[in-house]
Amino acid sequence: MKTVTITADSNELNALLEEAVDEDVVVRAKDGKEFLLSAIDEFDVEAFATSRNVRLMSLLNERSKQTNTVSLGEVRRQLDDCRASFQTE
Repeated sequence: MKTVTITADSNELNALLEEAVDEDVVVRAKDGKEFLLSAIDEFDVEAFATSRNVRLMSLLNERSKQTNTVSLGEVRRQLDDCRASFQTE
């Protein structure tokens, strides 16, 4: 992702940015290409960057294929066993 700071005082561009605060704006170029102008915050930037992390997405994809699960009761039992072993040491 590339970040560009607008330094020129363009009324048309600034008006589009103001509109994008309230709703997404599709900008169509003369050649017909379309672009989405959308207001974002730091979380949106981080989420986008995370989704582009190939290693993480691969890991999550593999994890989503796992069929083995552990019930909440089993997790609680394991935690209780772990706590008990620390208390006896």
